[in-house]
Amino acid sequence: MRRSLTAATRGGVLAEVQTQIVCEALKKIYPDIEIKIKKIASAGDKDRRTSLWDLKTSGFFTTQIEDAVLAGRADFAVHSFKDLPTAGREGLQMSAVLDRRCPEDCIVATVKAKSIEELKKGAVVGTSSLRRAVQIKRLRPDLQVTALRGNVPTRLKKVLDGTLDAAVLARAGLERLGQADKISFCLDPKEFIPAPAQGALTVQTRSDDNVVTKMISSIDERISRLVSLAERQILVATKCGCHAPVGAFAEIDSDSIEITAFISDSEGGKFLKEKIKGPLEESIDLAEKLANRLLDSGGREILEDMENH
Repeated sequence: MRRSLTAATRGGVLAEVQTQIVCEALKKIYPDIEIKIKKIASAGDKDRRTSLWDLKTSGFFTTQIEDAVLAGRADFAVHSFKDLPTAGREGLQMSAVLDRRCPEDCIVATVKAKSIEELKKGAVVGTSSLRRAVQIKRLRPDLQVTALRGNVPTRLKKVLDGTLDAAVLARAGLERLGQADKISFCLDPKEFIPAPAQGALTVQTRSDDNVVTKMISSIDERISRLVSLAERQILVATKCGCHAPVGAFAEIDSDSIEITAFISDSEGGKFLKEKIKGPLEESIDLAEKLANRLLDSGGREILEDMENH
C-alpha cells in the first residue's frame, strides 16, 4: 500500500470540497495515508466568458486534470462525474464513483418563491447549461434566460446582489458548500431532468497503476455507479456530447430501475421525453433502448440539425 498520494483537481472551493470528500472516504479505509491536493486550472476555469452551450469541444473542465495524472504529477483525479466526457482517455480508468446525492437542479431567487410559477413575469434567470435553459423556456416562456458562468459563489452573488432575478444550480454543489439555505426551491428531477450523473463524483487512476487503482476502488459505491452509468449511457448512445440539451435521471426501487430522459432542440420547440423501467441488472441495456427510442422518434434529426449549425 502507498503511504502518500497526490490528488489532482480543479481550482475552486467546490472542487476542493469534493476532493476532501474523496480523501475522507479513503482515510476511513487507510487511516495512515497522506494525501496532497494539487489544484490545476482547467480550460473552463481560465475561460469564463464562453457560454457552455457555445462550446464545440469536450473535456472543458477535465482535460488538464487528466493530463496531470497521465504525466505522473498526480496519482488520481477527482471530477464532478457530469463534467467527464463519455469517451474515456487512454491510460486512465474510472476506479470509483461515489457520493451521488441530491441529483436535482434547484432555483436560487431574489424573492421568496416555492415554485417556478411564482417567479415574476419576465424574470431574468441565469444558467450555464443549454439543458437547463430549454427546460426553463418550456415551463415559463416569458422568462429571460441568460448565460451565467463562474464558480458557485460567483453565480450565487449575481442573484444575491440583484444582477439576476434567479439562477438554476445543481443542488449537490450548494449542499456540499453549506449553502443549502440559499435554495428557494428544488425542481422535480423527473420533470426538470438533470444532467446525466449530476451529483456524483468520480475518481480516475492510471490503468497501469494497480496499487492506487485498488485503493481507489475500495471507495466505489455500487448504487452511485449504477445510476450514474445508466444516465451516462444516454449520452453514449446518442453521441451528443455533454453540452447538448439532453438530460437523464435514473432511480432505483428495490431490484428495478426507472430511467427518464429527454432530447431537445436549442430552443425547446422540439422536446422529446421518454422513460423506461426494468430489472436493475439490465440498467445499461435499458438506457440503450431508451436512447434509441428518443433517436428514432426525432432525436436523431434534432442532434444532426444542431451539429450543422
